[in-house]
This record gives sequence, structure tokens and C-alpha cells, in this order.
Amino acid sequence: MIEVPEGVHPRAADRPRVSRRALLGGALAVGALTGTAGAVLVVYGSGRHETAPFTPVFTGTGLVTNEYAFQHPHTAGARLSADWVVTSGSLFALHGDGWTGTPDTGPTGPDSARTTDSAVFRLVSRRRDFGAVSVTTRVRLEPPVTTARTPAQDWDGGHLWLRYHSPQELYALSFRRRDGSVLIKRKVPAHDAKAVDGGDYATLAEARHAFPYRSWHKVTASAVNHFGGVRLTLAIDDRPVLAVTDRTPGPLTRPGGVGIRADNTELLFRDFHAGPAAS
Repeated sequence: MIEVPEGVHPRAADRPRVSRRALLGGALAVGALTGTAGAVLVVYGSGRHETAPFTPVFTGTGLVTNEYAFQHPHTAGARLSADWVVTSGSLFALHGDGWTGTPDTGPTGPDSARTTDSAVFRLVSRRRDFGAVSVTTRVRLEPPVTTARTPAQDWDGGHLWLRYHSPQELYALSFRRRDGSVLIKRKVPAHDAKAVDGGDYATLAEARHAFPYRSWHKVTASAVNHFGGVRLTLAIDDRPVLAVTDRTPGPLTRPGGVGIRADNTELLFRDFHAGPAAS
């Protein structure tokens, strides 16, 4: 378990609120909501476009945002973040790190005081302008758990999102799974009613690589358009573990968001940085 300061509830909601006027007013344009670095589009002489780095900062200890804020953004008690959207679960700040809280299931309410619902944790940037992007972060995971709603699955663990367009359209790069595999997957909208969240996954690359739990590890992932496809890479502790070119990316050639997914896993992350990748 992650140690929480004495007297601080692991689901405490003491983070200052962000003004909904700033978040939901007329300036609600892509990239206008980052609290760290704005999404300034840079046009180089060669015609190449890049966006400013994204380096979110966590201050204090307490709730940053949660699924309730995503579902009820105009409600008075909603905790909104300038940098992040949580579509499932809860995001906390803990000593400068991002934290899922203890994974469980159930309604979070506005403050995640009783449950985090982070057994299914889905975090994505508000910015959706990341094209040729490299994401680096340091992560620490507890061994996977189960709940009544989330039985053990091979994919339980931590994953990075690149080119996030929607819950049905994204790249998922799995860096620590219950089964010890690392994978790169493409998810696209599906017409099958049984599809996961309305999308179909295709595994593009897979290998065995399982780092120890309860210790910090550096994860780096990138997506770069390459001759009509998308070149995807994954490195752990500066060691390349997967690389593949998606030859049929469809709309995923377009810029999108970046984020983190965790399943049945308590996860801490720090030093999150998304910036231009060499193309």
C-alpha cells in the first residue's frame, strides 16, 4: 500500500478548486486549459508543426479530479482540473505525485471520500493536439487486486495512452500487466455490441517484460507518423522493449490526447512529460 500522511484520508478532497468559468467559458478551446504549459502551435520554416510540452504539476495532497466531475462538470461540487479529465476513477495528488488512490469500485460522489472507483482508472489530458509525441513518466505500481466488479484479468496493470480521440479510438501501450506482457494495441470504433466500450482492440506488438512492483520505473512511449503509418515505441527504464509501425492507423494519424489507464492497480506517477518526438 502507498503510505499516506497521518491525518490525511487517502481520498481527502482538499485540493483548491479550479474556476468552472475558466474551464467552461468561451475560452474552452483545445489547449487553452493547461495549468502548466499552453498548447502553443509552432510553425517551423520547413512547414513542420509541433506543440508545446505538457508537464502537469501536482501540488498539495488531496483530490485533483474524478469521474463525478467528468459526468457532472456544471455541478457546484465538481472538482475540475485544468490539465486532466478522469472518465473513470479518481485522481489524487500525493506529495507532488499523481495517484489513483486505493483501487475499489462504487460511486465516487463529488469528493471520492468513500470510494475511488479506481479499480477502473482512466485519465486523459484535456489537450488533444499531440501528434508526433513522446511521453515519459516514472511509475510505481502495487501488485494487482480484484473487486467484486473487477475480477482478475491478464491486462490488469498500467498502460499509457497516445493519440486518444475517444474511449473507442486510441493507442494503448501496456507497460506492466498481471501476465507479465508488454503490448502495443490499436483501438477503433466497433459495430459489435459486445465490443469493449464500443471499440475493437488489435494487438500490434507483444513481448515479455515484467518489472518489479513497489519500485519506481521510467516508462517512455512515442507515436510518430511514418510513410502513411504510425510508428509506435515503448521503452522501460531506458531499454527499448517494443517497436512497431501501424500500417492501417486510419484516423489515428491525427493528433490526440495522452493519458494513463490502470486496472485493478494502485498506481503512482511523477515527472509526466509529453513533448515533440523526432519524425
